[in-house]
Amino acid sequence: MPSQPTWRRACLSLALAAAALQSHAAPSPLLDASHPVDWWFAFKFNAYSFPGCGGAAPVNRCQFGGAPQGYTSAGSYSQQYIYASSSQPSLAQGNGCVGDTPADPVGATFGQIYNGALNYVVWNDQFYDDPAIASCSGNACLAPWGHSKGVLAWDAQGNGVVMQVSTPSWPASGSAQFPRTSDGNTLGCVADNDVEVSQHFFSLKLSRADVLALLQGLANASVVTDPGNPQIVRNGGPADIQNAVSQLGQQSASATPQVSKLSSGVTLISKPSALQVPPWQLVSAELGGIGLRAATWWESGKSTAIPSTAKPGKPACWDSRLPTPGPVAIATSGSWQGQAFSLKGGPGKNYNHAKIGVSTSGGASYAIFGDMNQEGALSGDCASSQNGRGGLFFALPNAALAQSIAKLIGGATAASAR
Repeated sequence: MPSQPTWRRACLSLALAAAALQSHAAPSPLLDASHPVDWWFAFKFNAYSFPGCGGAAPVNRCQFGGAPQGYTSAGSYSQQYIYASSSQPSLAQGNGCVGDTPADPVGATFGQIYNGALNYVVWNDQFYDDPAIASCSGNACLAPWGHSKGVLAWDAQGNGVVMQVSTPSWPASGSAQFPRTSDGNTLGCVADNDVEVSQHFFSLKLSRADVLALLQGLANASVVTDPGNPQIVRNGGPADIQNAVSQLGQQSASATPQVSKLSSGVTLISKPSALQVPPWQLVSAELGGIGLRAATWWESGKSTAIPSTAKPGKPACWDSRLPTPGPVAIATSGSWQGQAFSLKGGPGKNYNHAKIGVSTSGGASYAIFGDMNQEGALSGDCASSQNGRGGLFFALPNAALAQSIAKLIGGATAASAR
């Protein structure tokens, strides 16, 4: 048996080696601060059906800046959530306040970016002037800017992690070195009450080639960011990635969707703003004309609410170069553990701002996470609403997850147009 000094030196060497490995580990989606996975999905409930936080939640700590807002009184917010991951693909109840602890998927994954030294791009069409985007009029960026929100981070080798979010005004800084100056940067701690309605979050591990494909997709979708502002962009790593980052923050003239198969098997679909077609019909078409069921911000009675379509077929608002889409059903309610909740859009605390879907036909079972609402037009004003904006969709082939989400959003369905 080695002497105590030798034993101590050996332990020290192992600890230093472990720290070195950890410091050079590729960024990954995290379920908590020490549990990397290939992907995870989280769904945050609305304040009417699932108020407050889950379990024995601590007082909101606002770990990325800000202070608890007045809307965090009982019933006016929700940070209760369910989640699934590559290590547990069926949805399960989460604990605490999503996004506000190192022990939940959103908080842990964002924390490695915000408190680390990774390169990053943050994009959001609703920064609400912190940071200000010079090329946008007002505090939000409207069409033809992309309706898209998220953060991408990568290391010196180009390996990365992306987190798609549906939350306005969060995130709005990628680093603790460059915090927001007029608002917080933590869910539940920003002036906009984006924890009142349902939201979704999706994170995926990326290879260097995936990072480049995603950056090209972001440019194609005209996402809102600013490569010259260190609050939302830190550019570095491989030269081709740096060049792709430098092209962001501009409005693309493309009318061609970008479809990329990532190393994980996920299909990335980028809709450009100039491709003026209904968003979820585009997703169906690019996935082989499969049937879909989608839950988005869908306002019943509003002229731009696209109805369900019961049969395959090209709508009048279509591009002749595109394949034929399958039927797209619009989910208007769902349930979790016997508690029903609304999946419609609208003002108030009983609504849904997540953009999620599942396949209902075809060979593969897809869970789909998007930027875009099913609002616009099948015919008539083809530039209406989301038809005239860009955004991304991640289609993940996983039967267990797709089945679990299908059950979550398996309530009522909007009436069909045909």
